Amino acid sequence: MSLRPLFGHHAIRHRLAAAASDGRLPASLLLQGRRGVGKQRLALWLGQYLICDRATNERLPSPCGECQQCRYAERAVHPDLHWFFPRPRLKDSDPSTDDVKADLGEGIAERMETEGLWAPSVGTEGLYIGVIRALVQMASVRPAMARHSVFVVGDCERMVSQEGADQAANAFLKLLEEPPPGTTLILTTSEPGALLPTIKSRVVSVRVPALTRPDMEAFLADPVVERKLSRVPREDVIARANGAPGDLFAGESMGAAFANARVLLDAALAPRTPDGTTARIKAAAKQGVAGARGAFSDTLDALTHLLHTRTQQLVHAGRESDARRTASALPLVEAAKSKAQNNVSPNLLTASLLQAMHRTMHP
Repeated sequence: MSLRPLFGHHAIRHRLAAAASDGRLPASLLLQGRRGVGKQRLALWLGQYLICDRATNERLPSPCGECQQCRYAERAVHPDLHWFFPRPRLKDSDPSTDDVKADLGEGIAERMETEGLWAPSVGTEGLYIGVIRALVQMASVRPAMARHSVFVVGDCERMVSQEGADQAANAFLKLLEEPPPGTTLILTTSEPGALLPTIKSRVVSVRVPALTRPDMEAFLADPVVERKLSRVPREDVIARANGAPGDLFAGESMGAAFANARVLLDAALAPRTPDGTTARIKAAAKQGVAGARGAFSDTLDALTHLLHTRTQQLVHAGRESDARRTASALPLVEAAKSKAQNNVSPNLLTASLLQAMHRTMHP
C-alpha cells in the first residue's frame, strides 16, 4: 500500500521547495488550515522531498519517486520520516519509546490499509505526554538512512497536557526552538486558536488553503478515490468537500458528530423567541452528562468545521457583517474544547456555549 499522491497546493510546494533548495526552510513549521485540505499529506510530501536523493525544483517541485528514500517514504515506512498523530491513550501510563513506536506503527498501518484515505482522528485520541517524550528522544538520534530527519506531527492541537509532565513539555518546546542539525519538525493543525502560545511562538506558520475546483477534479479522478466514491454523484461530492477532500472519508462516528453539530448550529442561530430558547435547551440536553472527551469532542470539532464553512459562504454571498459575527463564534467553540478536556458535563457546557454563540451571531 502507498500513500495517495498529493493533489493541489502548487504555490505552497514551490515556496517550500525553493526555501529548502536555498537553505532557508525553517527548522520548525506549522501548516494550518481547514480540516481535510491535506495538511498532513503536504507535510509528508515535504518530508519526502527533504530526504529524496534526486528531488527536482523545476516546473513542479517534487521528489523523484524512484530512489530508495522515496519508495520507503511513499509506503510510510522510512526510518527517518516520522509520522505522529492522535492515538488512543496507551494502557501504560509511562510507555517506553519502543511502545510508542509500535503503537504509531499500528496506526500508520491502519491508515495505509485505507489506501491513504483515512478518517479524521476522533475525540478520544490525543498526543499524550508519553508520545511527546518519545518524540524528543527520537529527535536526539542521528538519521538511519537519509541525510535528514523529519518529524510530522498531525493535529498538534491534540497535545494533552498532564500534571507533573513539565519536563517533557519543556523539552519539546526546546526541540521546536532548536532542532538538532539536519532535523525538521512539521506540525499541522486545523485549530490554531487551540495551540499554546509557547508553541506558536516557536514555529513559522504557513496557511494551507482549500483545494481549487480543478484540483478537486484531479483528486476525484484518482482511481482509488473514484472507486470509493463511485456511488455518489460528482457534483454532490464536490459540494460536500468544499475544497477539503479529507472530509469525504470521515467515518460513521464523524458523520454522527457532523449531524449533531448541525443541530447545535441551528439552535444557536434560532431566533430570540420561546421556540428558539426551547431549541437551545433541547440541543444542550441531548449532549448527556458525561463523556466530554469522546463523541462530544468530535461534535465540537465538527462545529468548528461548520462555522468555517458558513463564514466562507456568507463572504461569497456578500454578507460580510454576518460572516464576521459567525467567525466571532469560533473562539467560543475553541474555549469549549479546552474545557471538554476536563471532567465537565457536556450538556451544561453546551448550554453555556449555545447562549454565547446566539448572542455573538445575532445582530
